[in-house]
Amino acid sequence: MRVTHIITRLVVGGAQENTVASVLGLRQKPGVEVHLISGPTTGPEGSLESEFAGTPEILTRVPELVRPIHPLKDWLALRRLEKILREQKPDIVHTHSGKAGILGRLAARRAGVPVIIHHIHGPSFGPFQGVLANWIFTAAERYAAGVTTHFVCSAQAMTRLYLAAGIGRPEMYTRIFSGFPVEPFANAANDPALRSQLGLAPDAFIIGKIARLAPLKGHEDLLAAFQKLLPQFPRARLLLVGDGRLRTQLEARARTLGLADKAVFTGLVPPGEVPRYVGIMDCLAHLSAREALSRALPQALAAGKPVVSYDFDGADEICLDGETGFLVRTGDIATVTQRLLQLAGDAPLRERLGRRGQQFVRENFAVEQMVDNLYHLYLKLAAKK
Repeated sequence: MRVTHIITRLVVGGAQENTVASVLGLRQKPGVEVHLISGPTTGPEGSLESEFAGTPEILTRVPELVRPIHPLKDWLALRRLEKILREQKPDIVHTHSGKAGILGRLAARRAGVPVIIHHIHGPSFGPFQGVLANWIFTAAERYAAGVTTHFVCSAQAMTRLYLAAGIGRPEMYTRIFSGFPVEPFANAANDPALRSQLGLAPDAFIIGKIARLAPLKGHEDLLAAFQKLLPQFPRARLLLVGDGRLRTQLEARARTLGLADKAVFTGLVPPGEVPRYVGIMDCLAHLSAREALSRALPQALAAGKPVVSYDFDGADEICLDGETGFLVRTGDIATVTQRLLQLAGDAPLRERLGRRGQQFVRENFAVEQMVDNLYHLYLKLAAKK
């Protein structure tokens, strides 16, 4: 069985880490040959292309496959993708992300690929878009659905959203949680040396966030909540793991709020190093406006750290309110502040929520389970064709 995955770019991020883990994991399955096509990886978020340094034959780069809408490059990318797929002759094409999801599926259809799967890691339309952009992206998704055999969703919320928009039918959707290596997080320790390196005191209460410094990730709301809780809990510190194009703006905002010496911006952290940073956190706050299901939530829970999350998309499928953390209505900064203060002042509560979260993640988010689920879905869809 030949499988080709297509993604717009391999920056450091949840959808990209999911894709890399899927490609590398599926290579270990009997009778499976896997390739990956990606556009150019640029930007301050970092790159995952090094994951294929030892197996360069797996990865094919298409320079024209860029993230912004660009009619000429989009047409060239479509032609290039079709040519590559005709050469590779995959039995299955599995696309990821917005641009690659549209162009990749259309190219696969033109190349005569029998099974075409699209992976919805997050919504490409919704209230975060303007009216015109919403119309364009919704229309594009509906059109591409006409050549799609099946959808894989990282959260059931994506299934509901896309069906409500008239995209596909219920039987075309399968939820597969975005798995990752759980043990490095489960074994993460509170490393005094790392705290010292980051200028964090041994007794500091560390509120962490793992995300690209990009729009809709909720860093501004978290800075506002953090400013409100500091007078009541002066030992609190904010640890922002990740980099992105909003870093300068967010650092300036932290200074304006008087948080320059209380909020630590780590910059880019390689995925393999993230467990070390989670290990020194006391809880994680994720106030994203949209995401199917952020990997940061189960990663924190895998380390036994409770979470506070906005009620975006599929957040309630991992942040079980009162069981693994607290779910807060999006935009309710006052309640975020209250919940963080509650966690800061109640160690037994943190332990109880973290223990339940760790159990939940072990049962649902192992990377081996994700790869197994994908493999069996491929077999089922290929057999039908």
